Amino acid sequence: MAYNVSLPAGQAVQNILNDLPGLLAVAVVDISSGMALASHSNVASLNPETAAAYNTEVVKQKFKAMSALKLQGETIEDILITLSNQLHLIKLVGDGKKFIYLAVSSRDTNLAIAREVVRAQTDLLK
Repeated sequence: MAYNVSLPAGQAVQNILNDLPGLLAVAVVDISSGMALASHSNVASLNPETAAAYNTEVVKQKFKAMSALKLQGETIEDILITLSNQLHLIKLVGDGKKFIYLAVSSRDTNLAIAREVVRAQTDLLK
């Protein structure tokens, strides 16, 4: 999917690319539909639209688990999935209707920096 920098989701993707040029993939995702509003991949084998759909289910299941556990007053800040060579970060945005999905190499990227780069874009998407 291409992205349009005149739209907030596209601008967020572009800003993340500017700050983390070596990322593997990034997407801004609408939770209700599971669709990527904007996305980019630097790796042909990593499709951010497919990742958006599956990670939407991860987020929805975590909401269900929190409800079942009666975790009142808690909100999801982010979800980190650590693979053997990659870090996948799901950062929920403001009202919980969107998230930013980021995949980076665990060898080439500092997790704290990646989290800060993604967090800095959340205001654009509220």
